[in-house]
Amino acid sequence: MPRWLSEDEQQTWQAYIRLRQRLDAALSAGLAEHGLSMADYELMVPLSAAPNGCLRAKELAAEVCWDKSRLSKQLARMAARGLVDRRPAEDDARGVVVSLADAGRAVLERAAPEHVDLVRRLFVDRLSPGEGAALRSLVDKVLAATDRRSGTPGEMDLRG
Repeated sequence: MPRWLSEDEQQTWQAYIRLRQRLDAALSAGLAEHGLSMADYELMVPLSAAPNGCLRAKELAAEVCWDKSRLSKQLARMAARGLVDRRPAEDDARGVVVSLADAGRAVLERAAPEHVDLVRRLFVDRLSPGEGAALRSLVDKVLAATDRRSGTPGEMDLRG
């Protein structure tokens, strides 16, 4: 028998859904002004922060919690637009190394300041220091519940 959500729990869940949807829409619109999607940005940020500016595709997928197929398709679109470069891994013929292309780095450097300003205005500046700490605590609890015991990031343990 399912444990249905109480009215209060349902309102909390729906509030989270609305927050996620509206925040994603606002951030997506801001990035679109630079010709980027949220998916582009999600991949470009870890690439820009990676040592030597590159990551194995497998590491990038784990970083953003994407499956291989989704990552492959998004990287193909980004490569076609000149945002990323892909090359075979030197130590593994089946592996792929991904890096930001010069054009990708340039657009990221233009988009990032406005993106951060939008994140600050819509989200960060709306929280008191105590609310920020409480939110981080909540996120840590939810992430711990979703991380599979195997240690594979992004996979969910739905057993409870």
